[in-house]
Amino acid sequence: QVQVVESGGGLVQPGGSLRLSCTASVTSFSLYGLAWYRQAPGKQRELVAVVTRIGSTNYLDSVKGRFTISRNNAKNAVYLQMNSLKPEDTAVYYCNGQSTIWDWGQGTQVTVSS
Repeated sequence: QVQVVESGGGLVQPGGSLRLSCTASVTSFSLYGLAWYRQAPGKQRELVAVVTRIGSTNYLDSVKGRFTISRNNAKNAVYLQMNSLKPEDTAVYYCNGQSTIWDWGQGTQVTVSS
């Protein structure tokens, strides 16, 4: 069973930054595409950013130019650097595989508010 653990969320003012971290207890971590997802209250979970196993990235249109996804295969970790945060970025953020979905972690709450 793969354990996914997210961290790094918090309360930040509009325009601020946060860096989310995630680790996954999976073997051959480097072979997986990875992704960050988010779920705002009353909304469906949506895909925010993807990093493939070769390092290519892709983003939800509304976060392009503000968010950066990266990975460290030696640490079984994936990160999401979030800059210029907006109130509409408020959500619980989750990481998981891009195509292979493991058990969901508890996520990390990001609240953007003044």
